[in-house]
Amino acid sequence: MADRLADLLAGTPPEPGATALRVAVDGPELAAPGTLATAIAERLPARGRGAVVVPAEGFYRPASLRLEHGRTDPDARYTDWLDAGALTREVLAPVGPGGPGSYLPVLWDLERDRAVRTRPEPAPPGGILLVPGTLLQGIGLAFDVVVHLRVAPAARRRRIPADQAWVLPAFDRYDDEVDPVALADAVVLTDHADRPALVLSGRWG
Repeated sequence: MADRLADLLAGTPPEPGATALRVAVDGPELAAPGTLATAIAERLPARGRGAVVVPAEGFYRPASLRLEHGRTDPDARYTDWLDAGALTREVLAPVGPGGPGSYLPVLWDLERDRAVRTRPEPAPPGGILLVPGTLLQGIGLAFDVVVHLRVAPAARRRRIPADQAWVLPAFDRYDDEVDPVALADAVVLTDHADRPALVLSGRWG
């Protein structure tokens, strides 16, 4: 799957005036979007495209805001965890059309619950910037390509660890309100993790 997606991305140029192609790898944690994004990035240099991975969780809000309604509130998980403005300001806009071409690799340390002191890094010219994370669509983030890891509701309930089941209503709401499958350019069907299937749509359909 990583090879197939790397082939597709290698043939997709950035927008005119942009430094890099901005790619979301969107899916619930149990589908491991970070693992797939890393595997894709590792394959792209051999295809002539530099790549970097910037996890969305590095742009989550401080715990005082993120967990204001408790650690297991599905509505807060849906609306309050990701600082979409910071991700846009520090990552997506700078490597997009007219931007300076550098990005901030991480903004917030979740374990220490404090800002990370790091400097912007240059994106590879003509390269690909992958942002793995959850619930990334429908909130106005300027991605050029979206890869969505689809896990159907029944499969989510079957596969999710018991201590994480509280989050399931957030993903049900995401399906109902955003319909991430319809918005994505590539959908990886991952009900069975050992037998993924790829469906192309959007710019690749």
